[in-house]
Amino acid sequence: MLKKLIALGLIAIVLCIGAYVYVTHQVANYIAQPLKLEHPQLFTVKQGTSLNRVLAQLESENLIARQMYAKLLRFQYSNLTQIKAGTYQLTPEMDLQNALTIFISGKEHQFAITFVEGSQFKEWRMALKSAEHLKHVTDDMSEQQIAEALNIDKSVLEGLFLAETYHYTLGTSDLDILKRAHAKLTSVLDKAWETKKPDLPLKTPYEALILASIIEKETAVESERSRVASVFTNRLKRHMRLQTDPTVIYGMGDAYDGNIRKQDLRKPTPYNTYVINGLPPTPIAMPGSASIQAALNPEQSHYLYFVASGNGGHVFSKTLAEHNRAVRAYLKVLRSQR
Repeated sequence: MLKKLIALGLIAIVLCIGAYVYVTHQVANYIAQPLKLEHPQLFTVKQGTSLNRVLAQLESENLIARQMYAKLLRFQYSNLTQIKAGTYQLTPEMDLQNALTIFISGKEHQFAITFVEGSQFKEWRMALKSAEHLKHVTDDMSEQQIAEALNIDKSVLEGLFLAETYHYTLGTSDLDILKRAHAKLTSVLDKAWETKKPDLPLKTPYEALILASIIEKETAVESERSRVASVFTNRLKRHMRLQTDPTVIYGMGDAYDGNIRKQDLRKPTPYNTYVINGLPPTPIAMPGSASIQAALNPEQSHYLYFVASGNGGHVFSKTLAEHNRAVRAYLKVLRSQR
């Protein structure tokens, strides 16, 4: 009788071990299953969602196969139970364990919006309005209302944001992006102001920002920025008008059709530097950090003029006679290209 009991006990132990191995194997197969995806897909885990609820959500969205042992996953893989709320990107090469690892990491998918150096605030508003997965709170706000919401003491926001790429997660607002961009601009401008050259004809960081925006619109050639800055600095020191076309264009607004005529150069606007003395009242675009640095650390030169070379750069001149020759050469290049 005792032998039978021992035999039955051994059989029970073997069966239990076999059952444990089988279930463990099934759970391992379950967590190793590839996601049913052909393209990347966003997956949102709501606040307070448990592991079992996440698994049920994945099954209901047909991203994984159902299995009766799914609820045992939390016991075999207890390290995967601390699910964090957020929006994550799932990709075709992932399996279930990869997905759960991302969910516990809390590393939400980052979206991106890029603002080009030299762009204007009206273009930023259009880009923000069309950006997916952003919370659009500024669509019906005026520029003044946006300034107040950002605690900016300017009624015109042109130039007050640093142009670069900003990453954000689902639920971020367009106002949040603008706040970050303004903070970055302020940081870059303040640091550059601290290291500016002495005796610049610029009284405030805001004036430096205005000049930087003009430099940004005048040249896209990195090596020319500080030289262009020197031309404007030299002209300001001599109380010469800046006479820069981008300010004229900005002052024309929607009336600009791609051409500047003589009458446009003569027409008074607050931004027409062929008519006004000194700098315009506000920046004319969003400058990058390189143009800000150039405005505050211009090249040491005696140049007072520059004109396009027709080959992508500019020709710089110290006298009006030299400049007129450079202009004639440029016009000749243009005629040859027709």
